[in-house]
Amino acid sequence: MKILVIGNMGYVGPSVIKELARQHPEAILHGYDNAYFAHCLTGIDTLPERHLQKQYFGDVRNLPEGMLEGYTGVVQLAAVSNDPMGNRFESVTREINQEATVRIAEQAARENVSNFVFASSCSVYGVASGDPRKETDPLSPMTAYARSKIGSEEALADIEGDMVITSLRFATACGMSERLRLDLVLNDFVACALSQKKITVLSDGSPWRPLIDVSDMARAIDWAIQRKASNGGRLLNINTGSNQRNHQVRDLAETVASVIPGTSVSINEAAAVDSRSYKVDFSLFEELAPDHQPQMTLRDSIQGLVEGLSKMEFADTDFRDSHLMRLHVLQAHVDQGRLTQALRWTEQ
Repeated sequence: MKILVIGNMGYVGPSVIKELARQHPEAILHGYDNAYFAHCLTGIDTLPERHLQKQYFGDVRNLPEGMLEGYTGVVQLAAVSNDPMGNRFESVTREINQEATVRIAEQAARENVSNFVFASSCSVYGVASGDPRKETDPLSPMTAYARSKIGSEEALADIEGDMVITSLRFATACGMSERLRLDLVLNDFVACALSQKKITVLSDGSPWRPLIDVSDMARAIDWAIQRKASNGGRLLNINTGSNQRNHQVRDLAETVASVIPGTSVSINEAAAVDSRSYKVDFSLFEELAPDHQPQMTLRDSIQGLVEGLSKMEFADTDFRDSHLMRLHVLQAHVDQGRLTQALRWTEQ
Protein backbone atom coordinates (compact mmCIF):
# COMPACT_ATOMS: atom_id res chain seq x y z
CA MET A 1 0.00 0.00 0.00
CA LYS A 2 1.37 3.40 -1.05
CA ILE A 3 -0.75 6.42 -0.12
CA LEU A 4 -0.46 10.13 -0.89
CA VAL A 5 -2.33 12.48 1.47
CA ILE A 6 -2.83 15.83 -0.25
CA GLY A 7 -3.38 18.73 2.15
CA ASN A 8 -1.86 16.84 5.07
CA MET A 9 -0.55 19.92 6.89
CA GLY A 10 -3.91 21.31 7.94
CA TYR A 11 -6.30 20.60 10.79
CA VAL A 12 -7.38 17.08 9.81
CA GLY A 13 -4.20 15.82 8.15
CA PRO A 14 -2.13 15.08 11.28
CA SER A 15 -4.81 12.71 12.58
CA VAL A 16 -5.12 11.04 9.17
CA ILE A 17 -1.44 10.26 8.72
CA LYS A 18 -1.16 9.09 12.32
CA GLU A 19 -4.12 6.73 11.90
CA LEU A 20 -2.90 5.37 8.57
CA ALA A 21 0.58 4.79 9.99
CA ARG A 22 -0.91 3.01 12.99
CA GLN A 23 -3.25 0.81 10.99
CA HIS A 24 -0.81 0.06 8.16
CA PRO A 25 2.75 0.05 9.53
CA GLU A 26 3.95 -1.56 6.31
CA ALA A 27 2.47 1.18 4.11
CA ILE A 28 4.44 3.90 2.34
CA LEU A 29 2.91 7.24 3.34
CA HIS A 30 3.66 10.52 1.60
CA GLY A 31 2.25 14.02 2.04
CA TYR A 32 1.74 16.90 -0.40
CA ASP A 33 0.90 20.37 0.86
CA ASN A 34 1.23 24.06 0.04
CA ALA A 35 2.27 24.80 3.65
CA TYR A 36 -0.14 27.68 4.28
CA PHE A 37 -0.60 26.40 7.84
CA ALA A 38 2.58 24.39 8.36
CA HIS A 39 3.68 26.73 11.16
CA CYS A 40 0.36 26.55 13.03
CA LEU A 41 1.50 23.82 15.42
CA THR A 42 -0.33 23.42 18.71
CA GLY A 43 0.71 21.69 21.89
CA ILE A 44 3.32 19.32 20.44
CA ASP A 45 7.06 18.83 20.59
CA THR A 46 7.53 16.89 17.34
CA LEU A 47 6.21 17.35 13.81
CA PRO A 48 3.13 15.38 12.71
CA GLU A 49 5.00 14.63 9.49
CA ARG A 50 7.30 12.27 11.39
CA HIS A 51 4.84 9.52 10.39
CA LEU A 52 5.57 10.08 6.69
CA GLN A 53 8.36 8.68 4.58
CA LYS A 54 8.35 11.81 2.42
CA GLN A 55 6.77 15.28 2.44
CA TYR A 56 6.29 17.11 -0.86
CA PHE A 57 5.56 20.83 -1.07
CA GLY A 58 3.52 22.37 -3.85
CA ASP A 59 0.27 23.96 -4.97
CA VAL A 60 -2.53 21.46 -5.65
CA ARG A 61 -3.48 23.59 -8.64
CA ASN A 62 -0.15 22.60 -10.21
CA LEU A 63 0.30 18.97 -9.23
CA PRO A 64 3.08 17.70 -11.53
CA GLU A 65 2.08 15.25 -14.25
CA GLY A 66 3.22 11.78 -13.26
CA MET A 67 3.23 12.67 -9.56
CA LEU A 68 0.67 9.97 -8.76
CA GLU A 69 2.41 7.11 -10.52
CA GLY A 70 2.77 4.07 -8.27
CA TYR A 71 0.29 5.12 -5.58
CA THR A 72 -2.48 2.73 -4.62
CA GLY A 73 -4.47 5.42 -2.81
CA VAL A 74 -4.86 9.22 -2.88
CA VAL A 75 -6.60 11.23 -0.15
CA GLN A 76 -7.64 14.75 -1.15
CA LEU A 77 -7.97 16.95 1.94
CA ALA A 78 -6.66 20.20 0.44
CA ALA A 79 -9.27 22.96 0.53
CA VAL A 80 -10.05 26.54 1.39
CA SER A 81 -11.80 25.12 4.35
CA ASN A 82 -14.68 27.16 5.75
CA ASP A 83 -17.34 29.72 4.91
CA PRO A 84 -15.47 32.91 5.94
CA MET A 85 -12.46 31.92 3.84
CA GLY A 86 -14.72 30.86 1.00
CA ASN A 87 -16.44 34.26 1.07
CA ARG A 88 -13.14 36.15 1.18
CA PHE A 89 -11.44 34.03 -1.49
CA GLU A 90 -14.42 32.81 -3.52
CA SER A 91 -12.74 32.26 -6.89
CA VAL A 92 -9.75 30.59 -5.24
CA THR A 93 -12.13 28.33 -3.33
CA ARG A 94 -13.48 27.02 -6.62
CA GLU A 95 -9.97 26.64 -8.08
CA ILE A 96 -8.59 24.68 -5.13
CA ASN A 97 -11.62 22.85 -3.74
CA GLN A 98 -13.20 21.86 -7.03
CA GLU A 99 -11.11 22.36 -10.16
CA ALA A 100 -7.87 21.06 -8.63
CA THR A 101 -9.69 18.15 -6.99
CA VAL A 102 -11.11 17.01 -10.31
CA ARG A 103 -7.77 17.32 -12.14
CA ILE A 104 -6.05 15.32 -9.40
CA ALA A 105 -8.70 12.61 -9.57
CA GLU A 106 -8.43 12.44 -13.36
CA GLN A 107 -4.67 12.13 -13.06
CA ALA A 108 -5.08 9.42 -10.42
CA ALA A 109 -7.36 7.48 -12.74
CA ARG A 110 -4.82 7.72 -15.56
CA GLU A 111 -2.10 6.43 -13.23
CA ASN A 112 -4.24 3.43 -12.20
CA VAL A 113 -4.65 4.52 -8.58
CA SER A 114 -7.00 2.04 -6.92
CA ASN A 115 -8.77 4.36 -4.44
CA PHE A 116 -9.45 8.09 -4.43
CA VAL A 117 -10.89 9.66 -1.28
CA PHE A 118 -12.36 13.16 -1.33
CA ALA A 119 -13.14 15.09 1.85
CA SER A 120 -16.60 16.48 1.11
CA SER A 121 -19.04 18.01 3.59
CA CYS A 122 -22.54 17.74 5.03
CA SER A 123 -22.80 21.49 4.47
CA VAL A 124 -24.07 20.60 0.99
CA TYR A 125 -27.50 20.15 2.60
CA GLY A 126 -27.67 23.83 3.64
CA VAL A 127 -31.10 24.67 5.04
CA ALA A 128 -32.71 21.33 5.77
CA SER A 129 -35.63 21.25 8.15
CA GLY A 130 -37.53 18.07 8.92
CA ASP A 131 -36.08 14.59 8.81
CA PRO A 132 -32.31 14.01 8.86
CA ARG A 133 -30.82 14.33 5.38
CA LYS A 134 -29.97 11.17 3.48
CA GLU A 135 -27.59 10.92 0.54
CA THR A 136 -30.54 10.79 -1.85
CA ASP A 137 -32.15 13.98 -0.53
CA PRO A 138 -31.98 17.32 -2.41
CA LEU A 139 -28.91 19.50 -1.88
CA SER A 140 -29.10 23.18 -0.95
CA PRO A 141 -25.63 24.74 -0.77
CA MET A 142 -25.60 28.16 0.86
CA THR A 143 -21.91 29.08 0.46
CA ALA A 144 -19.00 29.00 -1.99
CA TYR A 145 -17.45 26.29 0.15
CA ALA A 146 -20.52 24.03 -0.07
CA ARG A 147 -20.95 24.71 -3.79
CA SER A 148 -17.34 23.67 -4.40
CA LYS A 149 -17.94 20.36 -2.65
CA ILE A 150 -21.04 19.61 -4.73
CA GLY A 151 -19.26 20.63 -7.92
CA SER A 152 -16.45 18.24 -7.11
CA GLU A 153 -18.79 15.35 -6.38
CA GLU A 154 -20.65 15.87 -9.65
CA ALA A 155 -17.44 16.01 -11.70
CA LEU A 156 -15.96 12.97 -9.96
CA ALA A 157 -19.01 11.00 -11.10
CA ASP A 158 -17.92 11.53 -14.72
CA ILE A 159 -14.50 9.92 -14.28
CA GLU A 160 -14.40 6.61 -16.09
CA GLY A 161 -12.39 3.53 -15.26
CA ASP A 162 -12.00 1.20 -12.32
CA MET A 163 -10.79 3.65 -9.65
CA VAL A 164 -12.97 3.46 -6.54
CA ILE A 165 -14.02 7.01 -5.63
CA THR A 166 -15.39 7.86 -2.18
CA SER A 167 -16.66 11.33 -1.32
CA LEU A 168 -16.98 11.47 2.46
CA ARG A 169 -19.62 14.05 3.36
CA PHE A 170 -18.17 14.79 6.76
CA ALA A 171 -20.14 16.22 9.64
CA THR A 172 -18.71 19.43 11.13
CA ALA A 173 -15.19 18.74 12.33
CA CYS A 174 -14.20 19.18 15.97
CA GLY A 175 -11.62 18.02 18.46
CA MET A 176 -7.98 18.49 19.30
CA SER A 177 -5.36 18.50 16.56
CA GLU A 178 -1.64 19.03 16.27
CA ARG A 179 -2.64 21.95 14.01
CA LEU A 180 -5.70 23.12 15.91
CA ARG A 181 -8.37 25.39 14.48
CA LEU A 182 -10.71 27.38 16.71
CA ASP A 183 -12.96 28.59 13.87
CA LEU A 184 -15.28 25.60 14.40
CA VAL A 185 -18.34 25.68 16.60
CA LEU A 186 -17.41 23.23 19.36
CA ASN A 187 -13.74 24.25 19.40
CA ASP A 188 -14.80 27.90 19.68
CA PHE A 189 -17.09 27.15 22.63
CA VAL A 190 -14.36 25.29 24.50
CA ALA A 191 -11.88 28.11 23.87
CA CYS A 192 -14.41 30.67 25.13
CA ALA A 193 -15.09 28.64 28.26
CA LEU A 194 -11.40 28.26 29.09
CA SER A 195 -10.37 31.84 28.34
CA GLN A 196 -13.48 33.80 29.38
CA LYS A 197 -15.64 31.43 31.43
CA LYS A 198 -18.49 32.49 29.17
CA ILE A 199 -20.00 31.14 25.96
CA THR A 200 -22.04 33.55 23.86
CA VAL A 201 -24.30 31.85 21.31
CA LEU A 202 -25.08 34.37 18.57
CA SER A 203 -28.06 32.39 17.27
CA ASP A 204 -31.12 31.35 19.25
CA GLY A 205 -29.38 28.03 19.85
CA SER A 206 -31.87 25.98 17.84
CA PRO A 207 -29.79 25.17 14.71
CA TRP A 208 -28.71 21.58 14.31
CA ARG A 209 -25.12 20.55 13.63
CA PRO A 210 -23.77 17.06 13.13
CA LEU A 211 -20.26 16.76 14.59
CA ILE A 212 -17.35 14.40 14.03
CA ASP A 213 -14.03 14.36 15.86
CA VAL A 214 -10.90 14.60 13.71
CA SER A 215 -9.76 11.23 15.02
CA ASP A 216 -12.99 9.69 13.73
CA MET A 217 -12.56 11.45 10.39
CA ALA A 218 -9.24 9.66 10.16
CA ARG A 219 -10.92 6.32 10.87
CA ALA A 220 -13.39 6.95 8.05
CA ILE A 221 -10.59 7.81 5.63
CA ASP A 222 -8.82 4.59 6.56
CA TRP A 223 -11.99 2.73 5.55
CA ALA A 224 -12.43 4.65 2.30
CA ILE A 225 -8.81 4.26 1.15
CA GLN A 226 -9.22 0.49 1.08
CA ARG A 227 -12.93 0.26 0.19
CA LYS A 228 -13.90 -2.17 -2.57
CA ALA A 229 -16.42 -1.33 -5.28
CA SER A 230 -18.52 -4.23 -4.03
CA ASN A 231 -19.07 -2.28 -0.81
CA GLY A 232 -21.19 0.67 -1.88
CA GLY A 233 -20.33 0.90 -5.58
CA ARG A 234 -17.36 2.26 -7.51
CA LEU A 235 -18.58 5.82 -6.94
CA LEU A 236 -19.96 6.63 -3.48
CA ASN A 237 -21.09 9.89 -1.87
CA ILE A 238 -21.69 9.08 1.77
CA ASN A 239 -22.65 11.00 4.91
CA THR A 240 -19.83 10.43 7.37
CA GLY A 241 -20.49 10.74 11.08
CA SER A 242 -22.82 9.29 13.69
CA ASN A 243 -26.57 9.59 14.26
CA GLN A 244 -25.76 10.06 17.97
CA ARG A 245 -23.84 13.25 17.20
CA ASN A 246 -26.56 15.42 15.69
CA HIS A 247 -26.69 18.27 18.21
CA GLN A 248 -28.46 21.59 18.61
CA VAL A 249 -26.06 24.46 19.15
CA ARG A 250 -27.54 25.30 22.55
CA ASP A 251 -26.86 21.74 23.71
CA LEU A 252 -23.23 22.01 22.58
CA ALA A 253 -22.80 25.16 24.66
CA GLU A 254 -24.51 23.70 27.73
CA THR A 255 -22.44 20.50 27.55
CA VAL A 256 -19.19 22.47 27.33
CA ALA A 257 -20.31 24.50 30.35
CA SER A 258 -21.03 21.32 32.28
CA VAL A 259 -17.53 20.00 31.59
CA ILE A 260 -15.74 23.28 32.41
CA PRO A 261 -16.95 24.48 35.85
CA GLY A 262 -17.86 28.13 36.28
CA THR A 263 -18.80 28.68 32.63
CA SER A 264 -21.94 30.70 31.88
CA VAL A 265 -23.93 30.45 28.65
CA SER A 266 -25.66 33.39 26.95
CA ILE A 267 -28.06 32.63 24.09
CA ASN A 268 -29.52 35.28 21.79
CA GLU A 269 -33.15 34.20 21.87
CA ALA A 270 -34.12 37.12 19.61
CA ALA A 271 -31.72 36.21 16.82
CA ALA A 272 -32.93 35.61 13.27
CA VAL A 273 -33.09 32.01 12.13
CA ASP A 274 -29.67 30.63 11.25
CA SER A 275 -29.70 29.34 7.67
CA ARG A 276 -27.10 26.67 8.45
CA SER A 277 -29.21 24.11 10.23
CA TYR A 278 -29.42 20.48 9.28
CA LYS A 279 -29.65 17.04 10.80
CA VAL A 280 -27.99 14.23 8.87
CA ASP A 281 -28.71 10.53 8.56
CA PHE A 282 -25.53 8.46 8.83
CA SER A 283 -27.19 5.05 8.55
CA LEU A 284 -25.51 4.16 5.25
CA PHE A 285 -22.07 4.79 6.73
CA GLU A 286 -22.98 2.64 9.71
CA GLU A 287 -24.06 -0.14 7.34
CA LEU A 288 -21.06 -0.04 4.99
CA ALA A 289 -18.29 0.72 7.51
CA PRO A 290 -19.22 -1.14 10.72
CA ASP A 291 -15.59 -1.48 11.80
CA HIS A 292 -14.76 2.21 11.27
CA GLN A 293 -17.58 3.90 13.17
CA PRO A 294 -16.96 7.06 15.21
CA GLN A 295 -15.68 6.33 18.70
CA MET A 296 -15.57 9.82 20.22
CA THR A 297 -18.59 11.11 22.13
CA LEU A 298 -19.33 14.82 22.50
CA ARG A 299 -17.81 14.81 25.98
CA ASP A 300 -14.74 12.95 24.69
CA SER A 301 -14.15 15.67 22.09
CA ILE A 302 -14.62 18.42 24.67
CA GLN A 303 -12.26 16.74 27.13
CA GLY A 304 -9.64 16.26 24.43
CA LEU A 305 -9.80 19.97 23.61
CA VAL A 306 -9.60 20.94 27.30
CA GLU A 307 -6.53 18.76 27.79
CA GLY A 308 -4.85 19.97 24.61
CA LEU A 309 -5.53 23.67 25.20
CA SER A 310 -4.49 23.36 28.85
CA LYS A 311 -1.19 21.84 27.74
CA MET A 312 -0.74 24.92 25.54
CA GLU A 313 -1.49 27.12 28.60
CA PHE A 314 -4.23 28.65 26.46
CA ALA A 315 -5.82 31.77 27.94
CA ASP A 316 -6.21 34.11 24.95
CA THR A 317 -9.47 36.04 25.23
CA ASP A 318 -8.79 37.49 21.76
CA PHE A 319 -8.21 34.12 20.08
CA ARG A 320 -10.62 35.01 17.27
CA ASP A 321 -7.94 37.43 16.04
CA SER A 322 -5.15 34.88 16.33
CA HIS A 323 -3.37 32.32 14.14
CA LEU A 324 -5.83 29.72 15.46
CA MET A 325 -8.37 31.15 12.99
CA ARG A 326 -7.48 30.03 9.48
CA LEU A 327 -8.77 33.15 7.71
CA HIS A 328 -6.41 35.30 9.79
CA VAL A 329 -3.46 33.12 8.81
CA LEU A 330 -4.21 33.45 5.11
CA GLN A 331 -4.91 37.17 5.38
CA ALA A 332 -1.63 37.72 7.25
CA HIS A 333 0.25 35.91 4.48
CA VAL A 334 -1.42 38.20 1.92
CA ASP A 335 -0.96 41.41 3.93
CA GLN A 336 2.73 40.70 4.46
CA GLY A 337 3.34 39.89 0.81
CA ARG A 338 3.99 36.19 1.18
CA LEU A 339 0.84 35.20 -0.74
CA THR A 340 -0.88 36.87 -3.68
CA GLN A 341 -4.61 37.51 -3.66
CA ALA A 342 -4.87 34.24 -5.61
CA LEU A 343 -3.20 32.50 -2.65
CA ARG A 344 -0.03 31.69 -4.55
CA TRP A 345 3.32 32.03 -2.81
CA THR A 346 5.44 34.97 -3.89
CA GLU A 347 9.25 34.75 -4.15
CA GLN A 348 9.57 36.68 -0.91
